Amino acid sequence: MNNTAQAIIYETIREKILNGDYTSNTKLTETKLAEEFKVSRTPVREAIYRLKQEGLIKNNRIYKPTETDFRHHFEMRILIESYAARMAANYMSESNINKLQKCIDIARKGDSDDIVQINKKYHDLIVQESRNPIMIDTVDKMGSIIYLFSRTVVLHERPFLIDEHQQIKDAILKRNPDKAAKLMKQHLKTDLEFSLNVI
Repeated sequence: MNNTAQAIIYETIREKILNGDYTSNTKLTETKLAEEFKVSRTPVREAIYRLKQEGLIKNNRIYKPTETDFRHHFEMRILIESYAARMAANYMSESNINKLQKCIDIARKGDSDDIVQINKKYHDLIVQESRNPIMIDTVDKMGSIIYLFSRTVVLHERPFLIDEHQQIKDAILKRNPDKAAKLMKQHLKTDLEFSLNVI
């Protein structure tokens, strides 16, 4: 129950921060949030801890990332995910490659909420192929930033988004690590520039 409450509180607060419902530098207290959500302070504390890990709360205040912050996050993400795409082209199982294709097929037919969720699954499958727990944990801690950009590119219908996923998957299927890494790097750079023009 606590885990469910923590997840709901975390997602609600994160959404409010990313949507601008909470202004920058707003102070969040466990007591006030516990009253607002009608829960004990424990799940609130856990939710705030996750948001601190993701850089959205600093010193118990809302922190709005700057364009430079976004670029720094994406530089790290590009390094990790292009490496993971290279590893996937070498080692990903046929079963997981089929899962990538299923993600692409769902994204071509789904609504925006479906696409945001399936976009995360697609990238998570590839990140897992880094086979490096520190890299995987680093991407996980960037969850809010990644979610913001994913939602932006989907809602504003960035051109060729799903086609690029298909090209990356095809390079992985053909066991072409250099191409898979290059395509992933280009894909994420395009996401970043598109999103920064919209946000």
